[in-house]
Amino acid sequence: MIALRTDCLLFQLTNGESVPCSAEMITVEIIGEAHHALDPEMLRHAAASVFHYFKVELERDSVTVGEFSGALEKVLGHLGYTIHAHHADPASLATDLGRLARESGDSLELFFFPRLRDELRDHLRQSPRVVRFRGLRGCVKQMAGARRWSHRCEQLQDQIVAYLRECLSAETEQNKCALVVE
Repeated sequence: MIALRTDCLLFQLTNGESVPCSAEMITVEIIGEAHHALDPEMLRHAAASVFHYFKVELERDSVTVGEFSGALEKVLGHLGYTIHAHHADPASLATDLGRLARESGDSLELFFFPRLRDELRDHLRQSPRVVRFRGLRGCVKQMAGARRWSHRCEQLQDQIVAYLRECLSAETEQNKCALVVE
């Protein structure tokens, strides 16, 4: 695996891909045309502070574009600017379960379930109406090490769905959000 540069975060796109970007690279993309109305030095410092918050204080290597832009909007709002960043509508958020399984490596279930809970929490912070987890069948087969669907796959599938339901009901930020696992 190639190490991520210290001045970069992985920005998760809505299609499931992750792109490494520095604070300066992503800011112009999120703010769009409004960056001409802002003091460039102030914008650079605001983006650097949001970047520092995620990278150092929260010790995260990846962040969704919606999370970053929302935090940048808050920082700029406290500085007296009203900016509406260009990010995906949080009405529906999706996660690829296969990607989570691949990121869990060889100790699949040990790291998969906590990562699944964290992913759900990240989505719920954005107050979506629908949270989708896609690729359940492929994820289960990968985790079970199976080529064909088996009784073990069926049990693991039920375990993942039950775990997501429990996590959703335990969260205070659930905001009557619908959970779709497909």
